[in-house]
Amino acid sequence: MLELLHIENIAVIEETEIDFRDGFNALTGETGAGKSIVIDALGAVLGGRTSRDLVRTGAAKAFVSASFSGTPPELPDGIAPDEDGMLLLQRELSADGRNVCRVNGRPVSVTQLRRLGQELVNIHGQRDGQQLLDESRHGEYLDRFGKTDAALSAYRRDYDAMNALRNRIRALQMDEAERARKLDTLRYQVDELERAELVPGEEETLNARRNLLRNAEKYLSALSEADFLLNGDEDASGAVSQLQEAENALYSIRTLGDEPGGLYRRLDAARCEVLDIAESVRDLRAAFDFSPEELDAVESRADLLYRLEKKYGPTVEDMLSYLDRCRAELDAIETADDTLARLQADYDAALQAVQESGARLTAARRKAAQDLEARILRELRDLDMKSMRFAIDFQDKPPAPDGLDSIRFLMSANAGEDLRPIARIASGGELARIMLALKNVLAEQETVATLVFDEVDTGVSGRAAQRIAEKLAQVSRHKQVLCVTHLPQLAAMADTHFSVEKAERGGRTCTEVRVLDREARKRELARITGGNKVTEALLHSAGELLDEAGQYRAGLCGKEELPC
Repeated sequence: MLELLHIENIAVIEETEIDFRDGFNALTGETGAGKSIVIDALGAVLGGRTSRDLVRTGAAKAFVSASFSGTPPELPDGIAPDEDGMLLLQRELSADGRNVCRVNGRPVSVTQLRRLGQELVNIHGQRDGQQLLDESRHGEYLDRFGKTDAALSAYRRDYDAMNALRNRIRALQMDEAERARKLDTLRYQVDELERAELVPGEEETLNARRNLLRNAEKYLSALSEADFLLNGDEDASGAVSQLQEAENALYSIRTLGDEPGGLYRRLDAARCEVLDIAESVRDLRAAFDFSPEELDAVESRADLLYRLEKKYGPTVEDMLSYLDRCRAELDAIETADDTLARLQADYDAALQAVQESGARLTAARRKAAQDLEARILRELRDLDMKSMRFAIDFQDKPPAPDGLDSIRFLMSANAGEDLRPIARIASGGELARIMLALKNVLAEQETVATLVFDEVDTGVSGRAAQRIAEKLAQVSRHKQVLCVTHLPQLAAMADTHFSVEKAERGGRTCTEVRVLDREARKRELARITGGNKVTEALLHSAGELLDEAGQYRAGLCGKEELPC
């Protein structure tokens, strides 16, 4: 149950705190005072979509927190109710669009907050009536009521398997001209890549060899000069010989102290290192073999790889992968007739499975539809719509992700009229009551403890309004109800009545929310009924309305009226 809602810098609300109670809570106030903003703030802290425009003008950020009591739903890992069993949801909205969400002080994502919020509160707004006009959603309502999740999941598994086979068959089916063109293209590509005899990693080796061959003269000249300087020739000694002579010169004094001994050892090590380098230089010079023909061959190979890379991929590995795909596709087309025959047999079996699981889903839906029709009609009679007929129509359709049925709600508002789609005959007031009936029935199937109704009474007045008030009072005996309303009948029926009032403070418009006592409730009901001119007659009528509502609630509870 929602215990406390704290709001800061949301639209015209600078700061307010609402201590909600058990039972039926009503919020009333002038148009534009900020009633629906309270619901928007609640939706935000429950993970709903928000806009940076929701942040109060001039404020850097907005903040909403909501405290819940009762048995908590499944919580994200690492989060648990506090020692009092309370759950605290918080959301901070920055003017730059950033969000910070927490549950009992632990950071969570907006998605996690939304999932948790859906387990705590159901918000029914003015748009719900329009959703009822959308026949594509009627099946969703029925599935929610009938709890057909298992049958629907089984059907979707079969449907997805069948659809995958259908897509494979379509990919293989093509006319003969298209098939011939595709075969020619694939065979040419496979032949071109196979003739290239590609080797993984050969680009690096090829580029290195080409670079060396292009600089062959410079390469040989450098090696020759280094060889002469290191090894010398018949007429001159090289560095190795000179180092040997220097080492021999120091040999005789190597034992005369640490310093000459150290120099001798360092010189010996240097001679050995230079000798090794000299031999390596000589080996490189002897091993290098250059011919213009090899350079031409390397250039030609590099050019071939470049042209193939432009067509088939940026690396040899990519081209080889493309070759494998071409071979597989070529094989699939060449053997398409055999493959199609096998896939068609698999598809026929999959279609049969879809028909069978779809039939089970339809049976579950039809059974649920009978129960839902009866429940809706009972609710509508309670809402003073005794002549209303309501039915759920099933029409067969080809297999689709949501089943084999087109489902729509039909109604007849007056005796003697045929059942027709709701969108064609329902008035605004009738839509509000049908939606309320549907929501009440669905709410009984859910564990959500708090139901919010945001001006769902639009287009309703008189006796219909009284019936809606009584229905919400009935619901509030087993669910917490929050209702934003303009109707005195609904406001009077509430166990707790809040007034949302607009004021001016420091040159800025601010909204305040306060709980009303009996006298304040009478004045508010008189205002709702008669406008700004509140007369004694209106006040007296408001008192009678409160008394009648209290007697009705007491009859529901079987005990004394809850205090105002």
